[in-house]
Amino acid sequence: MDEVEVPSLFLCPISLKLMRDPVTVCTGITYDRENIETWLFSCNKNTCPVTKQSLLHTHLIANHTLQRLIQTWCSQNAFSGIETVFSTPNSTIDKSQVVKLLLEANKFPEKQLKCLRRLQSIAFQSESNKQCLESAGAIDFLASTMITNNSKEDSCSSTVVSEVAIEVLFLLNPSESQLKNLMNKKGIQFIESLFFVLMYGNFKSRAYATMLLKSAFEVAGPTQSNSVRKELFVEIVRVLRDKISQHASKAALKLLVVVCSWGRNRIKAVQSGAVLVLIELLLDVSERRVCELMLIVLDRLCGCAEGRAELLNHGAGVAIVSKKILRVSHVASDRGVKILTSICRYSPTPTVLHEMLLFGAVSKLCLVLQMEGSFKAKKRAKETLKLHSMVWRNSPCIPPSLLASYP
Repeated sequence: MDEVEVPSLFLCPISLKLMRDPVTVCTGITYDRENIETWLFSCNKNTCPVTKQSLLHTHLIANHTLQRLIQTWCSQNAFSGIETVFSTPNSTIDKSQVVKLLLEANKFPEKQLKCLRRLQSIAFQSESNKQCLESAGAIDFLASTMITNNSKEDSCSSTVVSEVAIEVLFLLNPSESQLKNLMNKKGIQFIESLFFVLMYGNFKSRAYATMLLKSAFEVAGPTQSNSVRKELFVEIVRVLRDKISQHASKAALKLLVVVCSWGRNRIKAVQSGAVLVLIELLLDVSERRVCELMLIVLDRLCGCAEGRAELLNHGAGVAIVSKKILRVSHVASDRGVKILTSICRYSPTPTVLHEMLLFGAVSKLCLVLQMEGSFKAKKRAKETLKLHSMVWRNSPCIPPSLLASYP
């Protein structure tokens, strides 16, 4: 079968691939929609890739004539293996249409779900449509819709509306400044609306809620971060336990890292079962960054007596932390050593010190002194070994080869 040469007119100037959905920018140059939207919105460019001219606007006009020519050419060359199936060109939407849609949803509550479905469809179609939704005030509308539904008595219908609203909000991917604005204007109410989805939503919407919560608390003020309810920690721990998705788990861990830096949040997290769930997950975790985040959270939680007690109450607590040292990364090793140091400094009962010998924690601390690693980890290991040298130095549990490095 002879290879067919594609006419240059049908190739996207950016990717040099056959265009599926040709659109024209204001300079008159035609590109494939996916490629030019990546250039404009993902790469944050405001110039025409071919002419290098600054674009007066980013409206993309569908080139229907070229679309038909490409489809005709594909059909004529189908015998050569050219694909003939084309998706329907994505339609662009005007800001005034979105504003009208939002006004209708606010005026007629019974049409709210239908309007949200329409917004969802618009957001799915293209990046330019997402930009249009944002400029029309969709982010504020979606947050307000979720807050309103959070207070309704009919939890079933409210959950459906909130699930659609949160998916659209996640698709729009609010910027840091937009999230700050939301937190300043709606604050606790917005957090409570996300908490509502965490409690009653399906797996997908719970994942979206977790990721939005993580982003929201990253820009939240001290007052908002200090006022986190224990029930929210319960739901975040449930996200980890349910293993909804890797993205949701990472977001949940990052959220715990952020909020457990404030006030009594560490105790609330411990009371919600965070320590026990993290230990169970550490037993099977294989992804490096996830393991690091789990150890960072455990380190935060072991900063309080309740967290250390929970870790020690779990039969595998000390053992799994010790196992991760020098096996995952420098970050994981540093946090693992820090956790063991906290235990040895504040909870050094004879039973705990004996378990650390049996579970290999003391041997790992000796190894840290021998291996390349961070200065802080070595310093902590050395101080900890010195602190309990009367108990550990002459123990038969430490291999002879490691005794030479015992400080």
